[in-house]
Amino acid sequence: MKKYNKITPEGTKDLLFEECLVRRHIEKTLTGVFSSHGFKEVVTPGLEFYDVFDPEFSGIGQEVMYKMSDKRGRLIVMRPDSTLPIARLVATRLQNLPKPVRLFYTQPIYRNNTALTGRSDETVQTGIEMLGAEGMRADLEVIVTAVEALNKCVPNFRFELGHAGFFRALAEQLPVSEDLREDIRQAIESKNYAALNTILDRLEPSRQVTAMRTLPRLFGGEEVFDRAASFCLDEKSANTLTYLHDLYRSLIQFGLGDKIMVDLGLVQRNDYYTNIVFSAYVEECGDAVLLGGRYDKLLERFDMPMPAIGFAINVDAISKILLSSGNTAEILPADVLVHGEAGFEIQALKYASALVQKGLKCENSIFDERAKALEYAKICGIKRVDCIGDTIESIMISQDGEL
Repeated sequence: MKKYNKITPEGTKDLLFEECLVRRHIEKTLTGVFSSHGFKEVVTPGLEFYDVFDPEFSGIGQEVMYKMSDKRGRLIVMRPDSTLPIARLVATRLQNLPKPVRLFYTQPIYRNNTALTGRSDETVQTGIEMLGAEGMRADLEVIVTAVEALNKCVPNFRFELGHAGFFRALAEQLPVSEDLREDIRQAIESKNYAALNTILDRLEPSRQVTAMRTLPRLFGGEEVFDRAASFCLDEKSANTLTYLHDLYRSLIQFGLGDKIMVDLGLVQRNDYYTNIVFSAYVEECGDAVLLGGRYDKLLERFDMPMPAIGFAINVDAISKILLSSGNTAEILPADVLVHGEAGFEIQALKYASALVQKGLKCENSIFDERAKALEYAKICGIKRVDCIGDTIESIMISQDGEL
């Protein structure tokens, strides 16, 4: 039987040196922004019951989830999303906290990407959730926090703003099945005009069909709202568009005019989004580096109804962008290699600990011979070797050898 003990599973990878350094830097930067805005960190289990992510309301297909069973035969999954576990957490353990509850997280999600797209099955995300708050003030706070976080890492991003309710209001008026409605949604999300037209050509001409055909093109600046107004066929869609327009104007006033765009074709699959949705893109990455939105009905599933809004940032995608641009911190060698002569090993370890306490980066020599320690220091770029014996001798190393 073929063994796979020298490779990682498809969709996963090892991280080395600079990759780890960049990821930790991004995590520290983003979580620093969240903490400064009053959000508190939580961690949810990597394993959850399948029922937490029931596709009927999560929008996460069961084929995407990594599934297994526990010792009682119950179906569990590796966490494919962080918002749903946090909703479960708040509904079961934090229900008595004053509202709003402000939480942030940094943890991986696991999704089985069956298509050969190069996407990772294991992705580290960091994000925030504000639970128990609704309205313009809460939406503005979360979006501004997202913008501030991205500005710290990848300031050349584009922010897109949409509304899940606009598509739903129009889709509900189409005389089609749920399956066909989902096909329409997928075509709009991917801006696949050919596939969308193929579906809509089979329907009787109507204002609703025309609206759906136009939806992927409702993308741009403030002019989008004038173009979309003619497709508001009922009070629900009109109110949706008005709220989105007011939110857009507020964000322009905040100073996002050169970054923000309206996209009424922003219709992510996550069925728990009920209101505004937003995403952010960076030129060097084909996929969104940030996804978020409002999910006012989700906590009803956990018997604790309350409004909520949040977003997740793809830490791995931002790490890749920074690494490819060369905008990373250099991994420097140790300041000192401490070598203990025979019989002075413990003294050398104590000496190294004392240097670390003073703020120096130290390695301890594991070599028996001084010559091998010096050779190792030269190869690794360590410029100073302290030899511990009856006396302490410091030797400086150059590219050409000892100085």
